[in-house]
Amino acid sequence: MNRGRIQQYCAGILAVGMVGAGLGWAQEQSSAQTSAQTSEQTSAQTTAQPTAAYQPKFPGDPARSESEAQALGYMRVVLRAESAYKKRHSKYADSLASLAGTGTFTKRMAHTTERGDYTASFRPSHDRANHDGFVLTMTPKNMDSDHRSFYAEEDGVIHGDDQKAADLDSPRVK
Repeated sequence: MNRGRIQQYCAGILAVGMVGAGLGWAQEQSSAQTSAQTSEQTSAQTTAQPTAAYQPKFPGDPARSESEAQALGYMRVVLRAESAYKKRHSKYADSLASLAGTGTFTKRMAHTTERGDYTASFRPSHDRANHDGFVLTMTPKNMDSDHRSFYAEEDGVIHGDDQKAADLDSPRVK
C-alpha cells in the first residue's frame, strides 16, 4: 500500500469515528431532554395529585394515618385478649404467645412483633407488691406527624406521643 492510500484510509476511519461520536453526543442530549421532560411531568402529576387524607374508621377515631389505625387496632386486640385471659386464668399472660387463641388474638399475631410501620413490644410487669400486669408498646419505625408511639398497661388506657417513646406520662389517646 502506498502512502496516499494509507492516509485516505486513516482519514476515513477518523471521519467515521467523528460522525459516531457526534451521533452519540446528539443521542445523549436527546435522552437528557426526554429525561428532564419526564421528570417535570412526574413532578407536575405528583403536585396535581395530593395524597389522600386519612379517613377515620369510626366516630372519634384518634388515628392520624392508616398506619396508626392499624397499630391502635392491634393494641386494642391485645388489650381485649389480656382482659379475657385474666378472667379465665386469674392473672395476665406473660407473653403474646400465651394470648394466642384468646378472643380474636391469633397465633399469627403472636408470631412476629413487626406490625407494618410499627414494632410491637410486650413484657410482663410485676412490682414489689406482686402486682400482676403487663406493658404493651407500639414504636414506629419512623416517628413523624403520621406515626406516634403508643403505650398501654393492664388498665387498658392507650397513651400516645409524637415526640418520644410513649409512656405512662404521655397524653391519653382519645
